[in-house]
Amino acid sequence: MTEAFRLELLALPKEVPVLRRAVREYLGGGPCPDVQLCVSEIVGNVIRHLGEGTPVVVRVRGTGEGRTRVEVTDPAPGALPVRVCAAEGEECGRGLALLAAVSLRWGVRRGPGRKTV
Repeated sequence: MTEAFRLELLALPKEVPVLRRAVREYLGGGPCPDVQLCVSEIVGNVIRHLGEGTPVVVRVRGTGEGRTRVEVTDPAPGALPVRVCAAEGEECGRGLALLAAVSLRWGVRRGPGRKTV
């Protein structure tokens, strides 16, 4: 991987599987479930909390240390992701816990008119 993967899209449920396939192809076509999970969960949070059709920019790149960096930027710097403890049987509330479980670390970087998770 020499160049970073970058894709601008509208956060729509139908785009998530397309995004997962594109990321897999960028990473060489082999299994990459953790990276695909990260992009799915972050874009899913945009859909859920900011609304369908929110424009996002997804970036994926190798760090040179055998790791992969995933970034999703949206236009809502004030809408910060908050990790919650989902009760048993609840369908929502596990996305950030999954992100934390499969990543070395995660966080939020705010900029003028945007944030990146």
